[in-house]
Order: sequence, then C-alpha cells, then structure tokens
Amino acid sequence: MAAPATPHIDVHRGGDRLKTRVAWLDSKHSFSFGQHYDPDNTHHGLLLVNNDDIVAPGEGFDTHPHRDMEIVTWVLEGSLVHQDSIGHSGVIYPGLAQRMSAGSGILHSEKNDSWRLSGEIHSNPVHFVQMWVAPDEPGSTPGYQQQEVEPDLAGGDLIAIASGMDRYRDFAAIGIRNRHAALHAARLQPGKPIVLPDAPFLHVFVTRGEVSMEAVGTLYAGDAVRLGNTGGQRIVAQAPAEVLVWEMHARLAGSP
Repeated sequence: MAAPATPHIDVHRGGDRLKTRVAWLDSKHSFSFGQHYDPDNTHHGLLLVNNDDIVAPGEGFDTHPHRDMEIVTWVLEGSLVHQDSIGHSGVIYPGLAQRMSAGSGILHSEKNDSWRLSGEIHSNPVHFVQMWVAPDEPGSTPGYQQQEVEPDLAGGDLIAIASGMDRYRDFAAIGIRNRHAALHAARLQPGKPIVLPDAPFLHVFVTRGEVSMEAVGTLYAGDAVRLGNTGGQRIVAQAPAEVLVWEMHARLAGSP
C-alpha cells in the first residue's frame, strides 16, 4: 500500500507577489502572469491565476481574447463593467459571484466605468480578484453566469461560491466546468471560526482584514497560503475580514 502523501503548508506574503503597475492599473499576481514568468510559480493544484487588481475610473482592460479557461471575478470595492462577444453585459459589484467560461474562444472587456448606474460621474477605483482554472474539457461552448450571494455571506460561514464538484451542486451560487474544483468565500465575524475543507490542494487568499490560521499564525490582506494534502485548519478573525478558499482535488495535467 502506498504511503500517504505528506501534508505541506506554504505561506506567500502579499508584499512578495509579482506586480504590474501602470498609470491606470495596480495588479498583484500570485502566480506567473503576463511579462512576469517564474517557472517555479506557475500554479497551485488547478489554480493558474489569482490576480488582485485595482483599476482607475474610466479605465480598464479593452476587448481581448480568452480560450479554454474558467474565469471567476470577485469584486471587493467599486464596480466592474463586463461586455463579451456572446452578448453578455453587466456590472459586477461586491456580493455578486460571476463566472465566464471562455471555451472555444471569447472576446471580452472589463472596465471601471466613470458613470454610475444612476447617472452621476464618480472617481472611485474598482478593486477585484480574478481567478482562472482550466476546464475539464477544451473547446466547449463559451458561457457566462452571475448570482447574488450577499445574503449568504452575512452569517460569517464558509460558503460555496463557484463549483463543478458534485458535493456542492445544490449549494454553489454558480457553476464552473471543472469537476475537481470549488471556490468558497467567508466574511468572517469576530470570534466565529471557519474550518477549511480537506483536499489535496487548498489555496487561501485574504482579501481584506486580518485573520489567524491554525498552523500558520497571522495573515493580512493580500497574503495567501498554499496547502497540500491537508485541511481542517481553523481560521478566525477578531474584526471583520474576508477570505477566498479554492478547494481542489486534482492538479494540472502534466504538472509534478
């Protein structure tokens, strides 16, 4: 009988992330992205991208292509205008779960519109986290989904935001086309812990606030923890905070 895999926990501080900064964009990359390439930091489990972006008002990402990627966007502050080549358009804001399946190919843009829905001009940046995982099968029909989750977050529990896993089929707000992955979120309430699921791969990202995690210690906004062959750790905050947790039961094909 094979020996059980050895658990491991790696902490990645927010200040150590790769950065892209231009006049309109402040982007921090948890993994290799764009011009930043590190062969030892390309993914964790199935998660290829975890970008923490701040975009100035009236600016954003012009129309560009994607293919064979499940892209989940989670807005922290402000609002992000989405438009794509299959006819979807809308505004993504805090408490809204959104997923775009690039499939066989899609064009889309993401902008911090200077105008609010009510009509007045604003000058606020938009702050969001964008995460990419590969789909189970290439070449599928492109798709889009969004769902309000604000009421579900109010209790401070860890809730399923996006999933392709059978166990969360009836609970996740939106689906993704990967049967081995699920994204959870929690807005922690002071003194009320959450417990991480057991999985071969976990990725914990602190989006705001300060938390304490068993076997790790204190984590701050922008910090991430990559876990392997473990789970069950408690995370607790003494003031309101938020975390995103990827639960993954496979790794990228061909990766060690």
